[in-house]
Amino acid sequence: MSLVLAHNKRDSRILAQKLAFAAVALIAAAVVIPILGLFGFIAFQGASKVNWDFLTKNPSALDASGGIFPAIIGTAWLIVFTILLAMPLGVIGAVYLTEYGGRSKLVTLVRAAIVNLAGVPSIVHGLFGLGCFVFFVGGSIDRIILRTSKPVWGQPCLLWGACTLAVVILPIVIKSTEEALAAVPKSFREGSQALGATKWETIRRIILPAALPEILTGAVLGIGRATGETAPVMLTCAASFKPTLPQGLGDQAMLLPYHLYFVVTQVPNAKMDTKSAIALVLISFVAASSIVVILLRSKFKKARKW
Repeated sequence: MSLVLAHNKRDSRILAQKLAFAAVALIAAAVVIPILGLFGFIAFQGASKVNWDFLTKNPSALDASGGIFPAIIGTAWLIVFTILLAMPLGVIGAVYLTEYGGRSKLVTLVRAAIVNLAGVPSIVHGLFGLGCFVFFVGGSIDRIILRTSKPVWGQPCLLWGACTLAVVILPIVIKSTEEALAAVPKSFREGSQALGATKWETIRRIILPAALPEILTGAVLGIGRATGETAPVMLTCAASFKPTLPQGLGDQAMLLPYHLYFVVTQVPNAKMDTKSAIALVLISFVAASSIVVILLRSKFKKARKW
């Protein structure tokens, strides 16, 4: 009798496991299939439009005719400077919270602020960037340092767009770096300090190099988030039509996400293949940038010995 009961319990556990796996598979399909369908639609509609001229020529008019080369270069500039700003700040903040902050009330408050910052709507980030960086910082530079009434830095430009996007992705970088630092074995810290290294030397020479592959994961996520943002750049650095390349951080520039928004909402005669082609290039840009960082992460992982 006991053998029969045990066999029935085993069968019921196997059935419950199969049902759980089936439910997980259905949930995964419900998430993946719409995404694949969207990508497939964009690729089907826009692939025929994407050619060498489309990628390398300047736009010829506000009706979205011509190419998107300035938007590609402007987006590349913006993302590079965003990452250069966000990564050092995020890593320094995560090192303080993980290695120095302990469990004080200040650290708890900062962590709560980081979580809340991650949930702030994009348009609010854009208004913050416009008010803080463009009007306050840029305007102060013009008035106090340059002493000119003509706006030089007190106007939208790539620098303020990069600063705004750095604020947008800062919570992602901090959280991923915190997790990376926490994953480094405690014995690394103890062994280094036992050999006479200071805490900062241990962090700089042992912990950060060991956590670098996981820190780069934050860069991948940050690139994806920053590249797709429209509202912050619309208020701080994007130009609707500027068929020339930016000459520096003080220039406005055409950007892929804002150019797509402009074509979809402001160009009534734009064809679906043009809109889809811009979206396809934007997705490809994100994918290519992420692949570069992923390859770097893989290289560092292979070099790591633990």
